[in-house]
Amino acid sequence: MTVEEDLTRISAPQAPSGAAPQAPPEAAPKKSSTKETLEDYTLRFAPRSYRRWTPAVVGASALGGIAYMADFSIGAGIGLTHGTGNALLAIGVAALIIFVSGFPLAYYAARYNVDLDLITRGSGFGYYGSVITSVIFASFTFIFFATEGAIMAQGLRYAVGLPLWLGYLASTLVIIPLVIYGMKTLAKLQSWTNPLWLVLMVAPLVFLVVKDPDSVQRWLAYGGEEGGALNTAAVMLGAGVCLSLMGQIGEQIDYLRFMPPRTADNRRAWWTSMIMAGPGWVVFGAIKQALGVFMAVYILDAVGSAAAVEPIEQFTGVFKELMPSWLIVPLALVLVVLSQVKINVTNAYSGSLAWTNSFTRVTKRYPGRLVFVLVNLGISLILMEADMFSFLNNVLSFYSNCAMAWVVTVATDILVNKYLLRLSPKQPEFRRGMLYAVNPVGVVSFLASSLVSIAVYFGLFGAELRPYSPLVAVGIAVVLTPLMAVLTRGKYYLRRTDDGIDEPILDSEGNPSATRYPCVVCEESYERPDLTAAATGGTICSLCLSTDRGGEHVLPAQLA
Repeated sequence: MTVEEDLTRISAPQAPSGAAPQAPPEAAPKKSSTKETLEDYTLRFAPRSYRRWTPAVVGASALGGIAYMADFSIGAGIGLTHGTGNALLAIGVAALIIFVSGFPLAYYAARYNVDLDLITRGSGFGYYGSVITSVIFASFTFIFFATEGAIMAQGLRYAVGLPLWLGYLASTLVIIPLVIYGMKTLAKLQSWTNPLWLVLMVAPLVFLVVKDPDSVQRWLAYGGEEGGALNTAAVMLGAGVCLSLMGQIGEQIDYLRFMPPRTADNRRAWWTSMIMAGPGWVVFGAIKQALGVFMAVYILDAVGSAAAVEPIEQFTGVFKELMPSWLIVPLALVLVVLSQVKINVTNAYSGSLAWTNSFTRVTKRYPGRLVFVLVNLGISLILMEADMFSFLNNVLSFYSNCAMAWVVTVATDILVNKYLLRLSPKQPEFRRGMLYAVNPVGVVSFLASSLVSIAVYFGLFGAELRPYSPLVAVGIAVVLTPLMAVLTRGKYYLRRTDDGIDEPILDSEGNPSATRYPCVVCEESYERPDLTAAATGGTICSLCLSTDRGGEHVLPAQLA
C-alpha cells in the first residue's frame, strides 16, 4: 500500500464542539495527496498519518545521513597542522559543545514533529526573523554538498581518470532523481546502504590495527607541522573547524520530525533513537575525524600532505595493506561514492526545505520544493568548479561562527528561556499570525554573537584572541539570549495565545493531536497543529496562511 493510500484511508476522530466541522480524509483528491507526499510537508507540521516509521527506522535513516567523508578530511587537516594530541582535544571540545546544544533541538523536533526552521521561529526569532537562519542553514547544505561532491570527483579521477570538472557535474546530477520523493525514498536508501557502508569503512581499519599495532603509536606521537606540543590556541583553532558541523543537527532534524508519537510502549526506543540520531550524530562524526587523522598519518610518507587529506587516498592506502591490488581501487571508489550519495541526498533535501521556507515567507508564493533542489545543487556545482575543497578549512572556520551563533541561541532559548525563566512559550509555535514578525531575543543575540565572533576570527581584537572565536560565539549567545528575554519580558514571542480552535493542540499524552480539520482555502484536511482559525471563518492550514498575500485570513493581534 502506498503512502498516498495510507493518507486517504485513515479514520480521524471527530472535531470538538464549536470547532470547524471535520472533513473526512477520504474526501481529499488523490492528486493533492500525492503532491503533498512528494513535497514532504515542506513548510508544515509532519502529521501523525504520515509518520508510519518506527523510532528505530527513523533513527537509522537519520544516522545514514552522516556517512559523509568530509569528517576524514577535516580531521586530517587539523591533525597534519596541529598534531594528533591537539587534534583529538579539538575534536572532543567541539563534540561536547555540539552534543549539548543539539539535544534540546532534537528533542523538540521529535516530540512536536517540526523542522529546525519552525522551531527557530518560536524560539526567539519570530515569523520573519528566522528567514536569516534559514539562509544560514541553506548555506551549510550547499557548502557540504560541494565538499562531498568534490570528494566523489577526486575518487572518480583517481579510479577512472575522469576530469575533475566532469566529476563535479556527475556527482551533482546523480542526486536529483534520488531526492525528489522526500522521506519515503530517503529512509529506504539509508537503511539499505548502511550495512555495506559500515563494513567498507570499519573492517579495513580494524584489520590494519591488528596487522600493524605500531601504527597506533605512530599516530598518537605525530606532532604535525607545528611540533606537536599541546597548545590551547591550536586546540581552539581545530575546534573552530569542527564546530562548522554544528548545522548538521538541522539535517538530523529533517528526519527526526517524522518520529512517531512517544507512548508508554515505545518510550525507551523513542528516547534511544532521538538521542543517537539527534545530538548523538556527533559521536560518530568525532570518531570519523579521529580516524581521518590516523589514516592521514599512516599514508603521509607515501603520498605527501596535500593528498593525505583526500579520503580516496586515505582508504586506498589502507586497502593496499589488506587486499589484492585489483580490488583496492574499486572498493575505495565504492566507499567514496556510496558515502557521497548517502549524505548529498540529505544535503539536497534539507537545503531545498530551507530555501523554500525562506522564499515562501518573503514572497508569499510557493513554487514547490523541487525548484530549490535545483537551486541548491546549482550553487553547490559552482563552488565545486571554483575548487572550494582546496581551502575547505578556511571556509569552515569562518562559517562555524554563524552556525554556532544560530544553534546555541535556539538551544539556550529552549533550555533557559522556556524551562528555567518561563518567558518563552514551552510549546513551539510556527504559524503566521500567532508570532510577531521579528523577536529581538533571538535576532539580536544571533547577530551580536555571529558578528563579534567573526570580528575575532579575522583578528580585529588582536591575533591572540583569534583562535577563541568559537568560544566567543557560544558565550555571547548563551548570555545574551536570556538577557534579551528578561529585558523584553518575553513580550515578542507570541502575537496571540489563542489560535481560535477550541481543541488543544496536544492530546492527553502530550503528543500533537491527530484530529483533522478542513482548510477553507485549499479544501484539504490537516491535523490540528497545522491549522488556525481563519479571520474570515473556518480553519486554514499553515501553508495557505503563509501564501495569503492580502492577509485577509490572518487573525488580528490579541488584545492584552
